[in-house]
Amino acid sequence: MKDLWIQIAAGAKDENLQALASQYGDAVVDDGRITLTADKTEIVLTDFDAVEEKTLENLSSLPQALRVVIKGKDSENLAVHAAELGVKYLVINCMDWRVIPLENLIAKTRGKSKLIAEVANAEDARVVLETLELGTDGVLLKTANADELLKTVVVAKPKAVKIEVATAKIAKTKPIGNGARVCVDTCDLMEAGEGLLVGSQSAGLFLVEAEVHENPYVASRPFRVNAGSLSMYTLGSLQNTRYLSELKAGDEVIIVNREGETRKANVGRVKIEIRPLMLVEAEVEGKTIKTILQNAETIRVVTPKGSTPVTELKVGDEVLVHLAAKGGRHFGVSVTDETVIER
Repeated sequence: MKDLWIQIAAGAKDENLQALASQYGDAVVDDGRITLTADKTEIVLTDFDAVEEKTLENLSSLPQALRVVIKGKDSENLAVHAAELGVKYLVINCMDWRVIPLENLIAKTRGKSKLIAEVANAEDARVVLETLELGTDGVLLKTANADELLKTVVVAKPKAVKIEVATAKIAKTKPIGNGARVCVDTCDLMEAGEGLLVGSQSAGLFLVEAEVHENPYVASRPFRVNAGSLSMYTLGSLQNTRYLSELKAGDEVIIVNREGETRKANVGRVKIEIRPLMLVEAEVEGKTIKTILQNAETIRVVTPKGSTPVTELKVGDEVLVHLAAKGGRHFGVSVTDETVIER
């Protein structure tokens, strides 16, 4: 996992930001000071502008953390020189060019300093953390938005954000004839116990396993989740649901495992075909939740200890589900206090 440093923007009004920064941040930056979350150690973050009249060698003490704005080759060379002298943390802001100077800095400072890139959002974080494949050692996110912070956590710390997974008991299965079924092919590989959360109700989603198992008739496709009827919900982000019918190449979905660990994946393509379907109902915490999946042996739901084909599910079998926020949704966004009945 990469380091995630957080700087809450001045005037931020979101009350959750400070708590999220403490929970997920490796460091919190405020007014030129870095507070390391693990042991509350404080480090001064020195801007190069504050020391540029002197050479780094002639400073009375070398900064532990140095911020350098990369404006050209000279400032890039300065950052490399600081790493060679032993500056522990290099905080880099690339102004006009991002990828090329970062590639140079990653190659030249690796193992000498911890390279932290300033970013404004999760997409920027993804770019710098994947540059030159190795990426920077971490990011400094400057934000006033809790949702953006959580998106960046998922990018910087795969599986760090967990959602609650509950055990439900199968109450009913019923073949319901043909319908439009959606396969979601991702740009990632999944393992046993991983898949997408899918359900008829946004408040209750079943964990449908990726096609990771070999069988005599079909090769495994660990990039794919045969996700069910096109009207089913899945998580497009930790905050929002999407209809399967809405997904397309380039969209993001949330992969979940049986421990509730999450990570993002991009959709490579969506394939919709007419197939026989099956209604699956389960009971959990006094509620009945439902999903509609393809009626075939290769479609498996995740259980506490493994997975079971939908064709073999029996009343009383245990499956893993996620109970989402109560209330309704407006275009996928949770509206907790709204009254809604989903059947």
